[in-house]
Amino acid sequence: MRKEHRPHWAKRLHRLYQRAWVKHFLEPQFDSVGPYLDAGHPKYVSLYGPNISIGRCATLRTTPAYPITLTVWTSADREGRIDMGDYVLISPGTRILSSDNVTIGSNTMIAGEVYISDSDWHDVYDRTSEQGAHKPIAVEENVWLGYGVKVCKGVTIGKNSVIGAGSVVAKSIPANVIAVGNPARVVRELDPDRAIKKREDLYADPDALMAEMQQLERYFLRNNSLFSWLRALVAPSRND
Repeated sequence: MRKEHRPHWAKRLHRLYQRAWVKHFLEPQFDSVGPYLDAGHPKYVSLYGPNISIGRCATLRTTPAYPITLTVWTSADREGRIDMGDYVLISPGTRILSSDNVTIGSNTMIAGEVYISDSDWHDVYDRTSEQGAHKPIAVEENVWLGYGVKVCKGVTIGKNSVIGAGSVVAKSIPANVIAVGNPARVVRELDPDRAIKKREDLYADPDALMAEMQQLERYFLRNNSLFSWLRALVAPSRND
């Protein structure tokens, strides 16, 4: 559908169902989880393994075709970890895999189909073994990873930096820069005199924000009715 035909009460009920699903099924899968976890289509967020944590006011966006997958590998000598801070945004199709330690700083924004892995998973010569092909990854505070970015083992991405869409980060990137390419290279420094507004500013009062969003939804859906919704489901037109 090109438009939202549900009346506000129906959309509100669906949102309440999703929040209940998050509380009952998704949150217990994390070792620790902050308040106000917002997960759209939470059934398509998959966690595998222990030691996965996420902070307050995190936003997870998925679709049936592009799930979010967080995977920790355990072996005889170690367990991986995925530690995500507050106000993190993770978009559809993102995969984070850890055999060592992946840290995602607060306010970080991760666009769709990003792949982050702290291991090569197989040795070049002994392909039955991981050997020493693992090093921790640190994505520092307020980083923005563009669509389709790949982050390789042993990398640190400095705070506030932006990684352009499709880039492969094979070496560490300093703070306060824009980097693009394969391998990613710095192309510009951020202006130190300009303030950066972070996601935490949006969530300064989460309850007030949610109330405002509900009010906006009520306004935009004010002309929708049960009849028009059912009609669009069974007999859609080009205007739907």
